[in-house]
Amino acid sequence: MTVQTETFLAGNSLSTRFAAFRAQLADNAAKRKTYRKTLSELETLSNRDLADLGISRSMIKGIAYEAAYGK
Repeated sequence: MTVQTETFLAGNSLSTRFAAFRAQLADNAAKRKTYRKTLSELETLSNRDLADLGISRSMIKGIAYEAAYGK
């Protein structure tokens, strides 16, 4: 007597989901790095340099966030 068993995975395989998870982690890390770098560079500018750019100190975090994550 022969028994045939077919197994179909519903959706993505574990390796595909793991690869997507890793890609998401890498994307998040890149965005955090962009945020930190932008924030650091803007915070090192003098008040006069910021005024020349039309930026106040209270706007720095918002600008860095928009640079990294978009609007």
